Amino acid sequence: MRVIGESGEQLGILSRADALKAAEEAGLDLVEISPNADPPVAKIVDWGKFQYQKMKEAQKNRRSNKASELKQMRFGLKIGQGDLDIKLRKVREFLAEGHKVRIQIFYRGREMAHKELGNVMMERIRELLEETAVFEHTPQMAGRNLSVVIRSK
Repeated sequence: MRVIGESGEQLGILSRADALKAAEEAGLDLVEISPNADPPVAKIVDWGKFQYQKMKEAQKNRRSNKASELKQMRFGLKIGQGDLDIKLRKVREFLAEGHKVRIQIFYRGREMAHKELGNVMMERIRELLEETAVFEHTPQMAGRNLSVVIRSK
């Protein structure tokens, strides 16, 4: 069995009894790291500390592998340029964090008679976001909303 000391140095290939004796002398535990290797690899470590480090690493991996959410930003047809800029800045932040964003243009009342205005607005948004985002599909009407999902380039 190949044995690795607490500080990472290799102690060489030892028998199981010798490895257990070395761990006992150090006041630590003998932990089998890779049982399928030839020869098997064991490490002399403090078991509690080893478990704690594994748990912390698993938590870190869970945090970094968080599934990207689908964020949503709604725009009215009569939105002013300042408000549009603020909303698009927020959309860029979402994209930078790795999220996808659904852009939704909603129609109120008689605006439904002028659906082409929504397409004009969507094209304007596409031009303003073209350096950072890609439209995943063409804009689609669903009830009183025109929506599209975007992702970062």
